[in-house]
Amino acid sequence: MKFKAAVLNKVNEPMTIDSLEMAPLSPTDVLIKVKASGLCHTDLEVIQGSLAYPLPIVLGHEGAGVVEAVGSDVTLVKVGDHVICSWNPHCGHCFYCERDLPILCEPFSRNQPKGFLLDGRSRMKRGAALVHHYSVTSTHAEYTVVPESGAIPIPREIPFDRACIVGCGVMTGVGAVVRKAKVEAGASVVVIGCGAVGLNVLQGAKLVDAGMIIAVDVGKPKLDRAVQFGATHTVDGSVENAVDQIKTMTQGRGADYVFEAAGSKSTFRFSVEAVRPGGQVVWLGKISISEDVSFRWGSLMGEKRIVRSSYGDARPRRDFPWIANEYLKGRLKLDELITNRIKLEQINEGFASLARGEGIRSVVMFD
Repeated sequence: MKFKAAVLNKVNEPMTIDSLEMAPLSPTDVLIKVKASGLCHTDLEVIQGSLAYPLPIVLGHEGAGVVEAVGSDVTLVKVGDHVICSWNPHCGHCFYCERDLPILCEPFSRNQPKGFLLDGRSRMKRGAALVHHYSVTSTHAEYTVVPESGAIPIPREIPFDRACIVGCGVMTGVGAVVRKAKVEAGASVVVIGCGAVGLNVLQGAKLVDAGMIIAVDVGKPKLDRAVQFGATHTVDGSVENAVDQIKTMTQGRGADYVFEAAGSKSTFRFSVEAVRPGGQVVWLGKISISEDVSFRWGSLMGEKRIVRSSYGDARPRRDFPWIANEYLKGRLKLDELITNRIKLEQINEGFASLARGEGIRSVVMFD
């Protein structure tokens, strides 16, 4: 079948809207008619060349749509289901999957960086030339094919544009609080960086009834927005005594939990300075894998725990419907995260806006 997709051919150049050919489904494939696809900063890193992937490639890993067809062995979804795409499908039987660590699934880790599905093959071509998949999802397209474990059924009541952003930014932020750190009611929480992920960390903290929720960022507009998503206090991260302000708010100890969602050397250092002895730091932000980060040794003392969370300890088949239902109950904000809705043909302008730091989330809408 033929379909339209946004194809990245060279880094730092506009994507082209091309007609691609989809291969016949394998027994465990699911064909999805994409209805909405979010523009995430990780996509932008590929466009800018700071995150290397084989080209040409169809980006997009926050997608929602309707199941159009399924392979002969598929049992977990059926034609007509509304689904969110998970960018971390897993095989279910490798070393890590058997230890309930799907984020480390070996076929995923082996094939995803090569631009393939879990079986090591692409399903997309442009003419005779292969086109690569991005993060086993490739949702900036009218149709996508994903493994069965990457298609997660959701309630029909949630609109597709709200549903798609659950697949990465919302899951990453809310999950870091609820699943990874397991923040308890009344705990003090610091969130460094109030972009899309940080705002969802704030939402997660509010959801579990954390006590003091302190947002750290630079600039009044971002801090004002953080209050809308659950922050009870704000700190300007550009001032020299920002850590001292946090300690003053927390009886001189530091916060019980600190979530780093900005992704810079300085904010990683800030995070371990701001947490109390015996507290927990959760790193969600990232820098280049080749970079080093140095810390004042004393800042690591006091039985502090530091963990890395890349997908909020997600179990998508459990968590995506749960998040959707929390939204439908009015306990999570999703409408407010979407600041722009665009057509596929406007995708380059959408990423240019993201690069300028404008808005929270743009979403490509399909008919």
